[in-house]
Amino acid sequence: MRVIMTGGGTGGHIYPAIAIADKILEKTHDSEILFIGTLHGLEKDIVPKHGYPIKFVTASGFHRKNMLKNFKTLHDYTGGKSKAIKIMREFKPDIVIGTGGYVSAPVIKAAATLGIPCYIHESNAIPGMTNKMLEGCCEKVFLGFEEAAQYFKKQDKLVVTGNPVRSEFFTVEQNQAREELGIPKDDFTVLAFGGSQGAGRINKAMLELVKNYNGAAGVQVFFGTGKFYYDLIKQEIGDMDIELSSNIHVMEYINNMQYYLSACDIVVSRSGALTVSEINICGKPSILIPSPNVTGDHQTFNAKAVADKGGAIILPEKDLSGESLFRAVDDLKNDRTKLEAMAEQSRKTSPADAADIIYYSMLS
Repeated sequence: MRVIMTGGGTGGHIYPAIAIADKILEKTHDSEILFIGTLHGLEKDIVPKHGYPIKFVTASGFHRKNMLKNFKTLHDYTGGKSKAIKIMREFKPDIVIGTGGYVSAPVIKAAATLGIPCYIHESNAIPGMTNKMLEGCCEKVFLGFEEAAQYFKKQDKLVVTGNPVRSEFFTVEQNQAREELGIPKDDFTVLAFGGSQGAGRINKAMLELVKNYNGAAGVQVFFGTGKFYYDLIKQEIGDMDIELSSNIHVMEYINNMQYYLSACDIVVSRSGALTVSEINICGKPSILIPSPNVTGDHQTFNAKAVADKGGAIILPEKDLSGESLFRAVDDLKNDRTKLEAMAEQSRKTSPADAADIIYYSMLS
């Protein structure tokens, strides 16, 4: 099978595509897979690191506030579609799969023009405009959250699959992860992060946890600030006259996320679709702080899909402070029964076999 994968801009679009590609290769070893992305998205670095070839087309986003900028968007789309058609005529794919982001539009449209079967995966509880626009071109639309179904017109095409997560998140047990990271077996462990670049409001609130748990027996805190905020947070900790004890780990970036998610007792994070799915696959309770700066407030709906089932607590950014975050974490620290119940519901929220469901749905 010859497959073109497309999706980009952010890790939330790229990593699900990689998980699907990995599953296809696992099931059909002789498959050939080619990614199509843009030069200004993270895919240009992430995809090659995972061993897949990638080619590039032009694509950019729709502007709601400055309509004049959409002349460039249209120009990029037209050029990107033309280039994608050329790539497909050379590669001759059997299917094309899109996982969202601006680049999916010209690539999926190109495939439809050539009569190549297309599929899209929508990771968020509120679909992006690109995927809603593309549903008519596709054989099936895969959904990360069942709550997204109401926003699509072609209900007969919808398949609720969950979000495909890379295999490494399934293979690490908590005790193994704690041994790998040097965490005592019974310590209450908090993992907090705001993404690769960080989240300023979460970082500011986390300073209260650092202050209160610094040196606390039986507690570990792993705090990923993001590259942009790391020096600033270290300076603020110094300004607070806090000399960090060995139980507080302030990191610029969290590598090997699967180990940290498996090791922790609770997660504090934004609620991007992929982040939420990785947390749930690892069966972790979470305090989710949706970003208010995303289209359609989709992070709130992602968080709500888990919180409504009992696997997470939503802390809106407008209510976020050091005190409110510390209180939410400490209440769970002191209520192991609730923590364990949340863990069970978290684990049930995201299907563990999303990539398998997608693979077999494409064959049916």
